Amino acid sequence: MLELCNINKAYAEGRKVLTNLSYTLKAGEYVAIMGESGVGKSTLLNLIAGLDTPDSGEIRINGAAISSLDDDAATRLRREQFGFIFQAFHVLPHLTLSQNIALPLLLNGVPLDRVEQMLANVGLRDRGHHFPRQLSGGELQRVAIARALIHRPKLVLADEPTGNLDPDTAHEILQLMRAEIKANGATGIIVTHSHAAAATADMILNLTKDGLHPVESEGA
Repeated sequence: MLELCNINKAYAEGRKVLTNLSYTLKAGEYVAIMGESGVGKSTLLNLIAGLDTPDSGEIRINGAAISSLDDDAATRLRREQFGFIFQAFHVLPHLTLSQNIALPLLLNGVPLDRVEQMLANVGLRDRGHHFPRQLSGGELQRVAIARALIHRPKLVLADEPTGNLDPDTAHEILQLMRAEIKANGATGIIVTHSHAAAATADMILNLTKDGLHPVESEGA
């Protein structure tokens, strides 16, 4: 499903952050990436998401190099197969919660029959008519998570998805993420500093200057 092939990336000032990084994730695998601050966890996620480009190396989705796709094909791939959960929620302020969550379905031309269920799944059953300005940071994060999962993406990318949530809500959201990833046979990657969040994944990978290395998980 996802292949990282000799990825190199340096910051603008020239400091190398990823060097000859290679790793392969199969469909259905759900991993957590941990590591020290500044090691490149969010950078790696942005590269996989296509929001940034590596200095060299290739990122392949189902055998196709992302760099080989034209703009239309890359946009279609992200819209149809990717689900993004980033620290900046990117919730549209002029749309209601239901409309925000429904966006991926509208863009992909599929029925909107999952919107109410996803609102309920993230604990916002009666808030669909509300606007983002009426929500707390934690509630906005839940909207972003529901929107990322609603179209059953084949690749779920999450950057600190529970950073604004209390422990009980975080646990529920993490279980929802895991259930959706497994039910859809998707590949899931969560970048986190939280050992509790990482433990819900099938495997924990530690990112260092020497690459990605599996570590023992305590299980989901």
